[in-house]
Amino acid sequence: MELHGGNRGGYQPKALEQSGCWLWQAALSTLNPNPTDSCPLYLNYATVAALPCRVSRHNSPSAAHFITRLVRTCLPPGAHRCIVMVCEQPEVFASACALARAFPLFTHRSGASRRLEKKTVTVEFFLVGQDNGPVEVSTLQCLANATDGVRLAARIVDTPCNEMNTDTFLEEINKVGKELGIIPTIIRDEELKTRGFGGIYGVGKAALHPPALAVLSHTPDGATQTIAWVGKGIVYDTGGLSIKGKTTMPGMKRDCGGAAAVLGAFRAAIKQGFKDNLHAVFCLAENSVGPNATRPDDIHLLYSGKTVEINNTDAEGRLVLADGVSYACKDLGADIILDMATLTGAQGIATGKYHAAVLTNSAEWEAACVKAGRKCGDLVHPLVYCPELHFSEFTSAVADMKNSVADRDNSPSSCAGLFIASHIGFDWPGVWVHLDIAAPVHAGERATGFGVALLLALFGRASEDPLLNLVSPLGCEVDVEEGDVGRDSKRRRLV
Repeated sequence: MELHGGNRGGYQPKALEQSGCWLWQAALSTLNPNPTDSCPLYLNYATVAALPCRVSRHNSPSAAHFITRLVRTCLPPGAHRCIVMVCEQPEVFASACALARAFPLFTHRSGASRRLEKKTVTVEFFLVGQDNGPVEVSTLQCLANATDGVRLAARIVDTPCNEMNTDTFLEEINKVGKELGIIPTIIRDEELKTRGFGGIYGVGKAALHPPALAVLSHTPDGATQTIAWVGKGIVYDTGGLSIKGKTTMPGMKRDCGGAAAVLGAFRAAIKQGFKDNLHAVFCLAENSVGPNATRPDDIHLLYSGKTVEINNTDAEGRLVLADGVSYACKDLGADIILDMATLTGAQGIATGKYHAAVLTNSAEWEAACVKAGRKCGDLVHPLVYCPELHFSEFTSAVADMKNSVADRDNSPSSCAGLFIASHIGFDWPGVWVHLDIAAPVHAGERATGFGVALLLALFGRASEDPLLNLVSPLGCEVDVEEGDVGRDSKRRRLV
């Protein structure tokens, strides 16, 4: 994808003759978005589409999901295509990431390999409203890095496990590290067991390709805090001996969505200049079945020093993340730990297909995640944070805790997140944020790259990039009133 910027001068295509201008105006007059609408122009060589005139308070003013949907359904075929996005400046970041989701990289269709001409898509932004000057070159570079990160994450998630195993995922991490001049720290296989990573080792020890903990670290001069992003990288989840059924196992190649998003976001964040210490921690394993597989009733010693009785081998993500956040706390000295995971099927019931679920020990960061989601298009909604009522679900008679709840009707997504938090301690003074992205990591049978834009926006204030500062919800002196947001979003925007 190529990105270009302009201003409102490009809103009326200059090349059209007078009759063409009349046709353009006629097409605009037919649009009645509810929530979207489109009109083909001149034998379907072009299409003009309108986004919603307004959105609700739990949606993004950019209407990012509708942008992706419109482009997928309305973009005319061809090898060289162009998209003109008319929007206001605060919506550029979310709009660009939404457009990127419409163009996935992974395919094994035989026709694609025989295609001689490479397909290109040129995206032009025309800004309207306030700050409607030409888009800065630095802004276009930020958009290019962010969209590359979204597509990288989606490609990893779309790739099946016979290709994207733990070895291949480590190659992806090494590739990003080499590009950024960072040598990753990698702990693998029996070394995990020796060093006490009982969660990661226990989940992945039955697989042909051994489990691993990998870390990419960015430590610039002048950093004032240390941030750790911990990603769940289960490259395939059979459920282990608590095996999934024939209808629930397909699609489990997506269980590495958290780690994929962390990798894509880390690459973009460092390229745009990140002022604080940032560690990307990848907890990689394949939850497989074999003679060495973990059994229900086994007890594992995790990196936190706590013991866990396994009562469900299909609750494996929390085990690898428990080791990951413990490592971030004990070895990396993180002040802020954010874990991202396709953790629970219940997330899709709790917050739906489009909104990730956030669970955190900080009310400020809970609000920040929701605001960041609205600004970047990766929507977020809070879960109940109440460890004093929920953590008793993990009570064990023979270990410090079990790994799965006693009552699956008692806020299971919240409980799953609390299991992770318990391994750094509920009284830990730092900020802990858990993001469950199980449902929004895909739309139908395609990955979305969800989480990349969210991480970039949420931590935008730590970036040297002006655009990421603009979309960050943290450190803002004045918040926009909800009514103002509603009024701004009533302006018609076109694709």
